[in-house]
Amino acid sequence: MTDAPIDLRSDTVTRPTPAMRRAMAEAEVGDDVFGEDPETNALEREVAALLGYEAGLFTPTGSMANQLGLRLHVAPGEELLADVRAHVVRAELGAAAVFSGITTRTWPSDRGRLVAETVRELAEPNAGAYSVSTTAIAVENTHNFGGGTVQPQDEIRAVQAFAREHGIALHLDGARLWNAHVATGTPLHELAAGFDTVSVCLSKGLGAPVGSVLLGTREHVAAARTWRKRFGGGMRQTGFLTAAGRYALGHHVDRLAEDHRNARVLAAALDVDPATVDTNIVFAEVADPAAFVTAAAERGVRVMQLGPRSVRLVTHLDVSADDVERAAEVLAALPR
Repeated sequence: MTDAPIDLRSDTVTRPTPAMRRAMAEAEVGDDVFGEDPETNALEREVAALLGYEAGLFTPTGSMANQLGLRLHVAPGEELLADVRAHVVRAELGAAAVFSGITTRTWPSDRGRLVAETVRELAEPNAGAYSVSTTAIAVENTHNFGGGTVQPQDEIRAVQAFAREHGIALHLDGARLWNAHVATGTPLHELAAGFDTVSVCLSKGLGAPVGSVLLGTREHVAAARTWRKRFGGGMRQTGFLTAAGRYALGHHVDRLAEDHRNARVLAAALDVDPATVDTNIVFAEVADPAAFVTAAAERGVRVMQLGPRSVRLVTHLDVSADDVERAAEVLAALPR
């Protein structure tokens, strides 16, 4: 095919728009390790205000934002609970164990959807001298490997009530919380409420090239700043990056609805019920994922194998409705 490939592997493959590049080029910068980068300070304040938290901390990656949050809540040898397919468990390469000595147990779920009773049954707070105590719970919204699932707010509130009762800290991996906000119309501050720390990503659906923000109390963020430096994440003139994030917040949130519509078009082409697609991620079962990925790529559509029987497709800023129609035609014709 002569056209550029349609890349549906992830919403991390987006490239800055011309207007975003101009914002980056014109950014006023300073040394962020000294807390003197104006763009970065402004971004941290803006995201904290949007989500209802006292302070924010810019990080180069979502994994670092998550790991900083977990490090604040779980001492070495203590336990984190999370979904069996949570990003902090499956896609951060054991960082919680390697860097912070955190042990992990997981609960099963259907498409990553949170069920409070399952969490309550797994938790063991204050387990005594001979067992590992649960000291933190991580919730992911939306759930990446669940297929972009939006978490039910009533189940989140039930987990929060349980955690408060037992002194268990709560971290929200909100990398795609923007998608949950647009899909449901629920204000961001309501989606983020009730957690001790929250991470949100700028470089997925929002289309910035780099970065996430960790949110919490001023005390939590001050401690995370120190740990960020220990983890190798202290950066200098970060304003060139955070200017992209500020532009994305002002211009790329509402348009996520387009990605959600496009994802449902792809789902229908692959015989996946569009009603099961909450946001911008589609999982489809195929007999031979490797062969499917290869055949799609040969026809100009890039998708990702995730698991022995499934492929993932993710819509984003760089994929238009016309692109999606063309991709749907190609994928529907492939043997599954």
